[in-house]
Amino acid sequence: MGAGPAALCIASELVQQGLKVNAISSNSPETPWANTYGIWAEELASLGKESLLGYRWSNTVSYFGNGLEPKGILPVSHDFDYGLFDQSLLQNSLLEKCQGLKWQVETVDKIAFKKRETEVTCISGNIYIARIVIDAVGHKSPFILRPDKGPVAQQAAYGIVGRFSSPPVDKNQFVLMDFRPDHLNEVELREPPSFLYAMDFGQDIFFVEETSLACTPPLPKKILEKRLYSRLSHRGIEIEEIIHEENCLFPMNLPLPYLDQPLLAFGGSASMVHPASGYMVGALFRRAPTLAKELAESIEMKPPLDSLTLAKRCWKVLWNPELVQRHRLYQFGLERLMSFDEELLREFFIAFFKLPKKEWSGFLANTLPLPKLIVVMLRLFYMAPMKVRLGMIGL
Repeated sequence: MGAGPAALCIASELVQQGLKVNAISSNSPETPWANTYGIWAEELASLGKESLLGYRWSNTVSYFGNGLEPKGILPVSHDFDYGLFDQSLLQNSLLEKCQGLKWQVETVDKIAFKKRETEVTCISGNIYIARIVIDAVGHKSPFILRPDKGPVAQQAAYGIVGRFSSPPVDKNQFVLMDFRPDHLNEVELREPPSFLYAMDFGQDIFFVEETSLACTPPLPKKILEKRLYSRLSHRGIEIEEIIHEENCLFPMNLPLPYLDQPLLAFGGSASMVHPASGYMVGALFRRAPTLAKELAESIEMKPPLDSLTLAKRCWKVLWNPELVQRHRLYQFGLERLMSFDEELLREFFIAFFKLPKKEWSGFLANTLPLPKLIVVMLRLFYMAPMKVRLGMIGL
């Protein structure tokens, strides 16, 4: 179920395994995706998919100073290439791998689990029967069961692709995080912090986005929009043309689904968003082939396995013990970061990006093995200033 990046990733791998796949989505799979998807280029290169990038920047920086004194306006260079997917190319490349898959443009109404199979009933009244169903419609799915652990932190962002009176970032530059708060008043400085995520698209076109890393409740669009305009105005920059507006809102610390339910999930439905960075596309590419292989092998077993047994086997692959523990560590880290004020958050990221490149990039991509992740988190703790350490342990 679904037609976004997660749905196409897993569907394409199932087709490659030779399985008979039927897809259901409220929208056509050819409907253009609304949001942009970024990734560190080395992570994509390790997957052999660099050709899917539409933009790539080598000049990648962040600003964690106060924006007032000379030292506070200097950027931190990441010395690491960052890219944006060519959305159309990414979508079409996955659709090409889905050759032979049947698409039903329908809206699912209810799902019933029979003795051996799963029955999907759509609003149209049409019923579809499957050995197993995979929910890949995103975090808002009403069908995936998960524990209620209270309010969920959400990342929110408001962005503009457009032309400006002067460049908001340097030529050929990508800004991962600009936390400089010199455009905020006394009241705003006490509110949950946000940062600028920005890049040069060339031909005098730039993308600027005000982003709240995670907050409960999420920062409203109107606040993010106001901060973005204020940030630009403070630097003497006016918006001359808006080509595209982007609004993002998704959960960062969504609890893991129950891993013993008969409905399988993938992507946002399966809580695969990185709890500390918000990235997911790299994880989709890494984990879809393994899940598809497990499902193909399980479906061939004799006597035939029922939907519940198939789902349980696949849940154990999608969320093996190590991935579960890593997810918990990231959730703990996010919980601490959400308690930091604007100044403390800047101090934290200054320390974070002093880690060796392979460590901080592996942390953001969720590619560090569990023992290494623990070592990196401990190293960060001892590298950080005392006030950041106290914040990490909740004091």
